[in-house]
Amino acid sequence: MTPKQIAAFAIGPVGGAVLSLISLPVITWFFSQEDVGRMAMLQVTLGFGILLFSLGLDQSYVREFHEAQNKPALLKRAMLPGLVLLVITVLVLLSFGGALASWLFEEPHWHLTVLVALALVVSFISRFLSLVLRMNERGLAFSMSQLLPKLLLLAIIGGYIAVGAEKNLTNLVLANVASISFICVIFVWNTRMEWLAAIKTSLDVGHLKRMLRFGLPLILGGLAFWGLTAIDKVFLRMLASFEELGLYSVSVNFAAAASILQSVFSTVWAPTVYKWASAGKGLENVHKVSRFILALVVLGFALAGLFSWMVTLFLPPEYAAVQWVLVSCVGYPLLYTLSETTVVGIGISRRSSYAMLAASIAFAVNLGGNWWLVPSYGAAGAAVSTCISFWIFFLLRTEFSIYLWEPMPRGLLYFFSFVTVAGAVVFTLWGSVLGGWMVGYWLVILLSWSVIFRDEIGRASRFLLETKKFS
Repeated sequence: MTPKQIAAFAIGPVGGAVLSLISLPVITWFFSQEDVGRMAMLQVTLGFGILLFSLGLDQSYVREFHEAQNKPALLKRAMLPGLVLLVITVLVLLSFGGALASWLFEEPHWHLTVLVALALVVSFISRFLSLVLRMNERGLAFSMSQLLPKLLLLAIIGGYIAVGAEKNLTNLVLANVASISFICVIFVWNTRMEWLAAIKTSLDVGHLKRMLRFGLPLILGGLAFWGLTAIDKVFLRMLASFEELGLYSVSVNFAAAASILQSVFSTVWAPTVYKWASAGKGLENVHKVSRFILALVVLGFALAGLFSWMVTLFLPPEYAAVQWVLVSCVGYPLLYTLSETTVVGIGISRRSSYAMLAASIAFAVNLGGNWWLVPSYGAAGAAVSTCISFWIFFLLRTEFSIYLWEPMPRGLLYFFSFVTVAGAVVFTLWGSVLGGWMVGYWLVILLSWSVIFRDEIGRASRFLLETKKFS
């Protein structure tokens, strides 16, 4: 991709993160900490729904896109099976009244179940239609589809405050579902040519079976990954309280600023590396990219450790612990992004079972870590467990990729990722006691970073200047 195309893809994640940082403090002041925690359970459910009902066919779509002669037909094969299965499941859930809402929110209201069901369907549709924009490198449309719903959510919350609406769970869920539905409408409009053409195509059952053979192992892997990213919230729901879950949810959302790197890189990287593989060239750049992303990961941890105290300026007093918890929370987006640079061998070799194994082992570690830490440390324990689990996830993906594909230099990857994760763990659990010692630790990391990655810093500076010139 050209610098201009990458910049177009970056508008959405960057703008969305900025809007989230604006809307999140507003939500914490307007709604109760318990209801903020309940919203975390909605996000867990949506993530589970997308991972389960996609049947791994979203990954098959990405993998087959550049080799497919009829891309609308490929979209139909990838999207239709899961959509049919999801609609049937949603209808069954609605027949049980408010049972789903009761389990998620401890509020057994049927209208909440309806809202959750609607959010499940529109989130699934949005997932596949977003891939159409992403794979066709329509960066600006992709970015606007991410940015506008954030604006809508902020507008709805602002409207609640202006008219003095009730500060209850229904209004909070309604605002979020409205923004999710809006993004679906945008995706439907922006991809209308593709999905209209897809409707007219016939379903190639033979090719669908081949896609399922690639995608089906990813169902278990997807469930394991969902567990890896969501089991912390489930344990907080079961072993702590909605207040701790709310504190953790706010920490995760502030740490989502690091997801800018994950969103932009993942959007650009997968199509690029598979295009290289299809053409049989460019794969030598993988090592350079992994080193560059490592530099960004180390920088992200260090800056989070040094400036996390600033979030307390915008939050109610009951969220003071967020400043310690969020440093471990940035581990998920940063380490996942780093693992995306080293895992390419699994995708190229089409040995998706190894991706499932990596996620399953990391999930098991997170399961044990949350069981051990959450009763004693609450949100801090959940954050530490997830951060450590993602470091193990990154290590396993890297080693499996090397086993299936080719060797790559990884000493620097392991060393710097380990010292930053170790610092994040200590900071989250004992940062309030260690105080200045932790400031010194992060400054040493930052100084080492500026020396070790001076070449990457120089190339990044030149790239930004080039991007500015093309804009």
